Amino acid sequence: MGKYSKEDILRLAEEENVKFVRLQFTDLLGIIKNVEIPVDVLPKALNNEVMFDGSSIEGFVRIEESDMYLYPDLDTWVVFPWTSGKGKVARLICDIYNPDGTPFEGDPRRILKRQLEEMRKLGFTSFNIGPEPEFFLFKMNEKGEATLELNDNGGYFDLAPTDLGENCRRDIVLELEDMGFEVEASHHEVAPGQHEIDFKYADAVTTCDNIQTFKLVVKTIARQHGLHATFMPKPLYGVNGSGMHSNMSLFKGNENAFYDPNGEHMLSETAMQFIAGILEHARAFTAITNPTVNSYKRLVPGYEAPCYVAWSLRNRSPLIRVPAKRGMSTRIEVRSVDPSANPYLAMAVMLAAGLDGVRRGLKPPAPIDRNIYVMDKADREAAGIPDLPATLYEALNVMKTDKVITDALGSHALSHFIEAKEIEWDMFRTQVHQWERDQYLMMY
Repeated sequence: MGKYSKEDILRLAEEENVKFVRLQFTDLLGIIKNVEIPVDVLPKALNNEVMFDGSSIEGFVRIEESDMYLYPDLDTWVVFPWTSGKGKVARLICDIYNPDGTPFEGDPRRILKRQLEEMRKLGFTSFNIGPEPEFFLFKMNEKGEATLELNDNGGYFDLAPTDLGENCRRDIVLELEDMGFEVEASHHEVAPGQHEIDFKYADAVTTCDNIQTFKLVVKTIARQHGLHATFMPKPLYGVNGSGMHSNMSLFKGNENAFYDPNGEHMLSETAMQFIAGILEHARAFTAITNPTVNSYKRLVPGYEAPCYVAWSLRNRSPLIRVPAKRGMSTRIEVRSVDPSANPYLAMAVMLAAGLDGVRRGLKPPAPIDRNIYVMDKADREAAGIPDLPATLYEALNVMKTDKVITDALGSHALSHFIEAKEIEWDMFRTQVHQWERDQYLMMY
């Protein structure tokens, strides 16, 4: 993404025949919202003068304090390639501000930026993240509604004709590249109908912006193919769910702070402290990185998703894996995150956890190179390997007790998030599900 001035954007809008601009932001639950304006209003938007009703957005403000302002980030300007006809549609991602000109503390993008300020106080200049988002493609019916009918029976790295989603996936990649993404890999995932597209790492805010843009592009292009793309973590029983493995590293200037050629495993003391912080707070940040009732259907043994708090250099069953590359590519991979997470909040709490490890000089336990899935509970307890929360309800209760994670979110976002998620859990808890009817209706 280039660096743009207001004049650049006005010129580009005219050159590209842009007729509408979406002022985009993300609510507390990670859902993309936007205010669409005609291009004639773009100068007003670039002067931070466009308002919206914050009381209508999940987790924002009360009805008596509803006026909020959209401050566009000029570097997020992009024209959607698939829009044409009488005029194209462009996008600017915005930060949310109060009427008095102060940043809105409940804005997820602001919450991440606040943690980056804490990072810089410790002497680091960048928190780089490379995400690996996965998704399913389902066929749509004649009404344009999603079904549970898969459009292929492919498996990991399969090709056409087994992978019938290949054409859709290729078009998604082309659209992403037209928008400035550097796509590094695109392939069929383990489960039928499941796909993964990886794009190049970037700083934390840019990465989270890219994740939100990626989701929008995937859903839009899938619909053009008569398919519904979903980032639901576990849409089907008995197959792998969708994760969003997050590769992360801290930098000081141009130096990767996780790399030390003389360190154990060629990892720096900073890297080991960061790993220790992630492990210490993992159970508490799981409510944010895995924020839906459905998320916990993925975090079960047997489907390559981590269920246990441990780390390894090779093993893919623990929460954290350290990929083999070193030098500038040294990074840790947190494997529990799923794509239903609000990326800004997820990266903020993981950064807060890692930085707490650095501040306190924590040391991680020894890496686990055994397959944790085949260890029984006694073995795991002997090895000091805790379980991740098994339900959203448990995850929320653990999060409430962790000051590092709750402080990272801030009181506004924390209270609204807990309120929304406790309602979600209670709706799920009191619902009568088909499984119960199948099990009990004829038996009793």
